[in-house]
Amino acid sequence: MDKTELKKNLKEQIVRYVNILDYTPDQITDDIALFGPKGLGLDSIDALELSVMLEREYNIKLTDPTESRKILTNVESIADYIISVKSTEQ
Repeated sequence: MDKTELKKNLKEQIVRYVNILDYTPDQITDDIALFGPKGLGLDSIDALELSVMLEREYNIKLTDPTESRKILTNVESIADYIISVKSTEQ
């Protein structure tokens, strides 16, 4: 799985699943915080939507809240997690 393409897809999916109106996928950098005032400003409902996105699009279910917070930090961390899970499945 190509990480650059994966991150591009993730940005498009984040905008679509969370219904972000203030950003386009091209405006989201790989390291911008998804949550909090210095990032995209997503909230706990958005975290649920991102979890649904991971399950629907990548067949990955997040079950540990502490781990989920680390995974959903930014686009880079989500991409790294997806790649690590998919590489262990092979």
